[in-house]
Amino acid sequence: MWPPIKIDQLRNEILKGELELNDEQLNFWDLIKIEPEKWTERNYGQDSGGFWVVAVFGRNVIFYNDIEEGFNVSEYDKHGEIKDYVCNQSGLNSTVIGIMERIKANRH
Repeated sequence: MWPPIKIDQLRNEILKGELELNDEQLNFWDLIKIEPEKWTERNYGQDSGGFWVVAVFGRNVIFYNDIEEGFNVSEYDKHGEIKDYVCNQSGLNSTVIGIMERIKANRH
């Protein structure tokens, strides 16, 4: 089993990502971020008590994958349960920027 990230370490990862966002990206992040909370994930999240969800938007969440040490986007059907395991090793900034780009592309 891998060592789950501690909340203080997670907050540091979030802060590092926030420092790399421009004003527009930071405003978007401020709209979707939540106080980190553990959500379950049925395939890989059982051993560690779930993964930390750090943002919710629509039917999606950004969560920190302790196994791969990166932020990921997944859908959810029920609050508190991550629908699909995703294993990117992305920083928070690139995850937020990617979401914004998808939203902008869908508007046109």
